[in-house]
Amino acid sequence: MYEIPSKIEGKQYQLYKLEQLLKPNGYSIGGGWDYDQGYFDYKMANDDGYQFLRVPFTPIDGQLDSPNVVVQLGTPFLLNHVYQEELDDNAGIANLAASFDQFAEPKDEDGDIQKKYISFGKELVSQLENMLLMK
Repeated sequence: MYEIPSKIEGKQYQLYKLEQLLKPNGYSIGGGWDYDQGYFDYKMANDDGYQFLRVPFTPIDGQLDSPNVVVQLGTPFLLNHVYQEELDDNAGIANLAASFDQFAEPKDEDGDIQKKYISFGKELVSQLENMLLMK
């Protein structure tokens, strides 16, 4: 994980309005949300894993599943999920197991971040600041 300090930290928005601004620009609400926190994810690449810019948010007025919830943004960070290479040794067994468990466990949920992704992430955060602070 690599944090990128930003002017959006601590800013508050209606979650619905954030979604309307961010989704057309490549962001999605990440799968790691629950009722007291969530993330907007921007998939930067999938080089030997998946590289994301992740923008955390927490509800401050309402719950995340309520229509008019207001959220507060946290510090954006880069995340590198490195997944295990698939082996074909036991293809028949793997096919059966896949019907029960579709997702491979990450080899490293927080792999090293390459410099090129740090630069790209800083550019994305700058764009995000322009998008959100102009509104």
